[in-house]
Amino acid sequence: MDLAAIQSALREQQFDAWLFYDHHHRDPIAYRVLGLPESLMVTRRWFYLIPAQGEPSKLVHRIEAGHLDSLPGSKREYSAWQELWENLKAMLAPYRVIAMQYSPNNLVPYIGLVDAGTIELIRGFGKEIASSGNLVARFEATWSDAQIQTHYAARDKIDAITAAAFQEIGRRVRSSGTHEFEMQQWIMEAFAREKLVTEDAPIVGVNAHSGDPHYEPRADRSAPIREGDFVLLDIWARLDQPDSVYYDITWTGFVGKSIPDRHRKIFEIVRGARDVGVKTVQDAVAQGRRICGWEVDQATRQHIAAAGYGAQFVHRTGHSIGTSVHANGANMDNLETKDEREIIPNSCFSIEPGIYLPEFGVRSEVNVLVRPGRAEVTGKIQQEIVLI
Repeated sequence: MDLAAIQSALREQQFDAWLFYDHHHRDPIAYRVLGLPESLMVTRRWFYLIPAQGEPSKLVHRIEAGHLDSLPGSKREYSAWQELWENLKAMLAPYRVIAMQYSPNNLVPYIGLVDAGTIELIRGFGKEIASSGNLVARFEATWSDAQIQTHYAARDKIDAITAAAFQEIGRRVRSSGTHEFEMQQWIMEAFAREKLVTEDAPIVGVNAHSGDPHYEPRADRSAPIREGDFVLLDIWARLDQPDSVYYDITWTGFVGKSIPDRHRKIFEIVRGARDVGVKTVQDAVAQGRRICGWEVDQATRQHIAAAGYGAQFVHRTGHSIGTSVHANGANMDNLETKDEREIIPNSCFSIEPGIYLPEFGVRSEVNVLVRPGRAEVTGKIQQEIVLI
């Protein structure tokens, strides 16, 4: 835990303190930010309060009194619930605005982990509770320079594997034939050769399956790939080393010599939405203007809606990327949630609008890395459907 950095961030956000609370591992964020072992047996409630200035304080049950001993600060103990309330009230007494893992109206459920009863209890002490969303993003979803280099290294490998996968599909279609699951396994073998790892296998979707955003080919559910088919590849992985971060892209191709007009039209709309999203971020960062994830989603969604396909864009525009492919920074989302977390320097996220029709679907995905004063697309940018 970086106490000085947390206290500095609290002062920037104008919060008086950050209150962590857990019971039976309800809040995994607390363990990651505080550096507590996730294997800790937790059967009683604990609280850890970090003030914007001064010494932290702990409140633990007497039968698990040593649980927070690895953290700095004074310690109180309790056994009875009345004693817990009394000690908690005393701990919070000097402070007014308290950050917790709370999201107003549960707009960002990844952050809203504190139960309603505990929120009521703290408010009953006369405290104002603020969302810790931006604090969590800062301490869970920003990258070090070393992590950024692992992203670039994964990018180089995955961009090459993606191009090679399209070539391999074409070779197999025109020789022995192939199908979705076989090509997914070909990509996984390429990951192993390149020392890449992933939480889940990539998506290889043909025709109607490309219109299912989270389609998963399996050995017992795999469509053949033939001449005249539309193919979507969604590929994500990171280097097989500690603290490496993901690279995550989606490209589309067509097996044949000429791309049908309808496929080209849908691709061009999606490409335009993607580019609007990227420009929205780049302009705001260059101007030093505060921008939240929902604003990026709104920009891309308006582009697709204006083309008449708003109902066919059925998911958020993008997600935070980190050591997990779905990390805990701002998502580009004003559909499934209204993500009011700020896009902050040294964070990375996908921009991946899509249009999903019964016969095929198009998604175009890039990764955007925000640095102080600028934002960049970190990999190759698809401009046309790949002719396979």
